[in-house]
Amino acid sequence: MDISRGDLIFAFGITLFAGLSTGIGSLLALRVKRTNEKFLSAALGFSAGVMIYVSMIEMFAKARDSLEALYGASKGYAYTTFAFFAGIVIIALIDAVVPDFENPHSMRDVTEITDEEIEDTNKNTELYRMGVFSAFAIAIHNFPEGLATFIGALEDPALGISIGIAIAIHNIPEGISVSIPIYYATGDKKKAFSYSFLSGLAEPLGAIVGYFVLKQFINDAMFGIVFALVAGIMVYISLDELLPTAEKYGEHHIAIFGLISGMAVMALSLIAF
Repeated sequence: MDISRGDLIFAFGITLFAGLSTGIGSLLALRVKRTNEKFLSAALGFSAGVMIYVSMIEMFAKARDSLEALYGASKGYAYTTFAFFAGIVIIALIDAVVPDFENPHSMRDVTEITDEEIEDTNKNTELYRMGVFSAFAIAIHNFPEGLATFIGALEDPALGISIGIAIAIHNIPEGISVSIPIYYATGDKKKAFSYSFLSGLAEPLGAIVGYFVLKQFINDAMFGIVFALVAGIMVYISLDELLPTAEKYGEHHIAIFGLISGMAVMALSLIAF
């Protein structure tokens, strides 16, 4: 499969945008003391809807078509299904390796950090540690997300944009979860922003490393398998991270309406383009 320099630059640009949106979350957190929880809940639900729909309807189907063309209907579908669940296993193992305290999927509600904690010197150390380890854990989770965005953009630019926007939305609260504890512990906005910003760089780094590792193997079969893997990863992220966090920050129906809206917008965009 031929990949032009322009394709690579475009895919990397989308991945960079998605990753650096953690910085947007950090800026929002440092400008206002409390986040708009209902909006955050709806946005996370919307992101989950986009990612689930595009994974199950578009990416899985593209992977299946590609692999069935190469290996036949029966084997192609079996390979697609196996790769899809392999993607789920990969991201689940990453979750298992990262302890809950440092795991962004189990991140603490930023509004639970009180003024008393800011003034308590002993708790400042704990807050700082929580922020630093959250940045590290988010970087680990962003690595496969970067590859997902990059591969999606290489295969289909419109699809890559949709994935990039969805991941960018869900990276915003991750930026909040890193910057708030560090800022409250140190009083240093630049340091809080830096940690949040750097954790997002793992996404373009994941794209670069993933591409160069897989470069010599890239062909139609590899794209089909990777697309199915990425679909599994994105479904897991949506169900394990986005929806639970959306409900945590808002009401159940706000999260669900966001989910359905995300699916609807993604469906209309695929019909239109």
